[in-house]
Amino acid sequence: MTSLSLPPSRILGIDPGLRVTGFGVIERVGNKLAYIASGCIRSPDGTLPERLKVILHGVQEVVDTYQPNEAAVEIVFVNVNPQSTLLLGQARGAAICGLVSRDLSVMEYTALQVKQAVVGYGKANKEQVQHMVKRLLQLAGDPQADAADALACAIAHANGGAAGTALSALSAASTRGKKRGSRLVG
Repeated sequence: MTSLSLPPSRILGIDPGLRVTGFGVIERVGNKLAYIASGCIRSPDGTLPERLKVILHGVQEVVDTYQPNEAAVEIVFVNVNPQSTLLLGQARGAAICGLVSRDLSVMEYTALQVKQAVVGYGKANKEQVQHMVKRLLQLAGDPQADAADALACAIAHANGGAAGTALSALSAASTRGKKRGSRLVG
């Protein structure tokens, strides 16, 4: 039996935030992952449109600099504060627009999926995610929290491929199947 080798890929992970948007770039060659870069796009105080513009242009600059061919973005969770959720959603939209404006397809993952893929536990805390990112990418120190979350998103994508979309599609198909009384076989 031969194992299939994945083609080399440079993956950009994004952890969206209105004040701080984390980014992480990794390269997957076969089953090996290599760290390329990570950091944060910080939007200064100002009007919402000005801050969204900083995120949009910051993501475009990261894409132009590191030339990824795949992108993964964390899905916004619904917060108890609806205003915070709306603002975070707008920051996420600006980041996604920055990616698609550079012709990248975007895969989306929930925080639960990312943590499960990286730590093995969907309710892992930020420190556990940072530690596993450090170990998986053989970094000398822990990356900054927002950058670690972005790197974790990229790692989840590298290890799961289209898991984010596949899980969403499976969930939708399962719901449709239940409505018709049929059963999904996977």
